[in-house]
Amino acid sequence: MFSPPEFAPDPVRERLLKAALDSFLSDDYHKVTTRLIAEKADANISMIRYYFGNKEGLYEEMIRDTMSPLLNVLDGQMLDSVDGFKDFFNLYYETMSKRPEFPKLILKVLALNQGPGRRFIQQLLERGRTRGAKKVEDMKSAGQVAPSLDPDIVRMAFVSLAMMPILLKDIFEEQMGRTMDAVFLEQLAAFNGYLFSTGLMPTRPE
Repeated sequence: MFSPPEFAPDPVRERLLKAALDSFLSDDYHKVTTRLIAEKADANISMIRYYFGNKEGLYEEMIRDTMSPLLNVLDGQMLDSVDGFKDFFNLYYETMSKRPEFPKLILKVLALNQGPGRRFIQQLLERGRTRGAKKVEDMKSAGQVAPSLDPDIVRMAFVSLAMMPILLKDIFEEQMGRTMDAVFLEQLAAFNGYLFSTGLMPTRPE
């Protein structure tokens, strides 16, 4: 994979990433051109080569840039206790509700194998799986969760509760007759966080 040169944050690079996100989410990968992305970003096409190497490099960096806030949580303190799952759900809903097409893009690549980046996305998800498993082990050591808890089950349950409301957002809103706005998603995050914190607690003797 192309390794970009070391650089300070650059507004041109940020505009290219935003333009790439808009373009790849609204159209199929093969229909999106680097020229179109450069025009949307008001940038020279040579800057795509400079920062990302090529179209696929830009595509992968766009995915990494969008997923980073969620993966970085696994290195931070938010999940040092089970109470942090509420905040993690909230972060996921907040991040993805701005771009509800993004989870659909990931699903398309992984489940339907449409578009490039399948191996790259799997690597990112495996990174999340490894870090998440460590968090679970740390919570086990601290006596916060059941010793027999399977980290893969925790991860699968989290992904299910996190992704489905965003993937089916339009359908849910139509059925409920109301918008899943920030207040609704915050309440959903609190409820799902409560489910997790309750479900992960060690069984207490009666």
